[in-house]
Amino acid sequence: MPRTFLMLGAINAFLCVALGAFGAHGLKQRLAVDMLAVYQTGVQYHFYHALGLVAVGLMLLHFPDSRPVAVSGWLMLAGIILFSVSLYALSLTGIRGLGAITPLGGVAFLSAWAMLAYGAWSAK
Repeated sequence: MPRTFLMLGAINAFLCVALGAFGAHGLKQRLAVDMLAVYQTGVQYHFYHALGLVAVGLMLLHFPDSRPVAVSGWLMLAGIILFSVSLYALSLTGIRGLGAITPLGGVAFLSAWAMLAYGAWSAK
């Protein structure tokens, strides 16, 4: 399981750099300022949680039987999909209804960090 989260973290960090560069160079002239800010928020939170996935992988090296730590990683991945991907889609399509998905990703992120803290506290 540690290898899975280390790999997911690295892949997502790669995607963040690529998506950030695309936003800065490819979308700067195409999106309105407010939609570019939405896109950049997606990249920012995506990157934080890509690093969080790496942290989960490292913690699982030390606490391989910690279910809360593993659950935290899956919640982070769900948060990336629900939060960041919904912001990417919203900014690129302008479909405001996609913004209704974003808070679910935020809840997943909050739950992930709470679960990671619990996992660190309770690990043996």
